[in-house]
Amino acid sequence: MKKSLTLLFMLIITVVLLVACGPDREETAPANTDEKEPETETGAETTDEPAKPEKLIVWEDTDKSIALKPAIESFEAEYGIKVEFKELGMADKMREQLRLDGPSGTGADVVTLPHDQIGQVVTEGLIQEIEVSDEILSTFSESAVTAQKYDGKLYGLPKATETPVFIYNKALMTEAPETMDDVYAFSKDFTDGKKFGFLALWDNFYFAHGVIGGMGGYVFQENDGALDRDDIGLNNEGAIAGAEYIQKWYAESLFPKGIIGESGGSAKDGLFNEGKVASVMDGPWAFQSMKDAGIDIGVTAMPTLPNGEQMKTFMGVKGWHVSAFTEHEYWSTKLVEWLTNEENAKIRFELTQEIPPVTTLIEDPIIADNEGAKAVALQSQYAVPMPNIPEMGEVWGPAASALQTIATGKAEPKAAMDDAVKTIKTNIETNHPN
Repeated sequence: MKKSLTLLFMLIITVVLLVACGPDREETAPANTDEKEPETETGAETTDEPAKPEKLIVWEDTDKSIALKPAIESFEAEYGIKVEFKELGMADKMREQLRLDGPSGTGADVVTLPHDQIGQVVTEGLIQEIEVSDEILSTFSESAVTAQKYDGKLYGLPKATETPVFIYNKALMTEAPETMDDVYAFSKDFTDGKKFGFLALWDNFYFAHGVIGGMGGYVFQENDGALDRDDIGLNNEGAIAGAEYIQKWYAESLFPKGIIGESGGSAKDGLFNEGKVASVMDGPWAFQSMKDAGIDIGVTAMPTLPNGEQMKTFMGVKGWHVSAFTEHEYWSTKLVEWLTNEENAKIRFELTQEIPPVTTLIEDPIIADNEGAKAVALQSQYAVPMPNIPEMGEVWGPAASALQTIATGKAEPKAAMDDAVKTIKTNIETNHPN
């Protein structure tokens, strides 16, 4: 009995010692907190990507889907998401359709729009801000990215750009002048009232801005990435100098009277295509009709102004945007990135001749060996995006009226530009109250 009690006592002592010396769970937890959490019962690891939709819908410009199809096919192969597209015609129609179909959930996930409409569609709540990496943004020209911003926020990625360039008839002008002083000297010698050395629609503010901006004028000042509607520079010293330079060409009869006003564009085109004009300021949209008329054209960036500065032509940028009504923001943005990458931008140019603002393609033979495309790409580096805030709608009319009175000699440049700015400010205060 005594022996049994002794053994029982020793067993109890052993158990107590083992418990006392056992590991403290909290103190001996693994120090490495980066170890993987156990997988879920399904064995799937967590991911930041949201679930993939069955399909995405894209709205494209008329006759441009030929370039969209290969991009869609490669996107589908890469991500396994079906993409449907529809051609919707002009940008105004696309915007109107988005207003109707977006709220009902039957609209597109991704749409294409000219950049000067961004301010309006953002204000209406039709497209949404997107977030992309700096690495992706760096593939595009800075001005093209700026065109996709509104109030300092990014609302799309650019797919194509256009801006006026210098186009000349090689039969009348053997090489492109480097400066506008050279163009002026040529025109003084060549122009005789029936033929002209150089023509430009400088009573049209879209074209005139190249001179006014290059001389130091501006429409709205940019402050902290946003355009300031209250800071208008169309009657500052530079703008007036630009207006005076424009008036000089009309006053010396270097431009015919027939190219002033609404019919000016067709009159200019007719004279050039008849072989009566040595050079013009025009956009890439004019190339084909000139070639069809049998003119052997040369194309280059605009010659520098008398002050030594480049012309700051207006630039238009088409972009891809994510609808505010989509339920698939992440994958819609992925699609926008895919459609605008270098490979697909190159394919788009090959199939549509739309010039991409992808910087690496400027030196690519597909652009470098195409005289017209290279000229637009080079001029785009000096160009400024047309202001995309809604208040820009109040600028076109007063600016055109001022330029026409300047061109016809009915007003002095300073007085005309002062009146234009006064009217613009009044219209903004009336139609766009804060």
